[in-house]
Amino acid sequence: MNSKKICAILIASAALAAFGAAAQSQQGSAGQGIKQDAKAVGHGVADGARDVGHATKHVAKKVGHGAKEAGTGIGHGAKKAGVAVGHGAREGWDATKHAVKQVFGKDG
Repeated sequence: MNSKKICAILIASAALAAFGAAAQSQQGSAGQGIKQDAKAVGHGVADGARDVGHATKHVAKKVGHGAKEAGTGIGHGAKKAGVAVGHGAREGWDATKHAVKQVFGKDG
């Protein structure tokens, strides 16, 4: 389940608890206790939602930093490979040029 679904469920639960408590409080003698219980449930849901948000933020940061490091490593590896290919191509060209000069007698 992703964080949006979790938050929606938490908010829906809090709203349902608050609505139920409000409806009960209008009916009779235990109204004040129910209101306080609903308030406590609301605070608990809010605290839980905040904790989920913080955990989601923490995980997102870890994933983002890991992706950055992986990208940097890949970029540096690609640069090294490109330099190596360039040097190899240059050495190949120099060897080919030298061989052609030897074959056609333009040794120099």
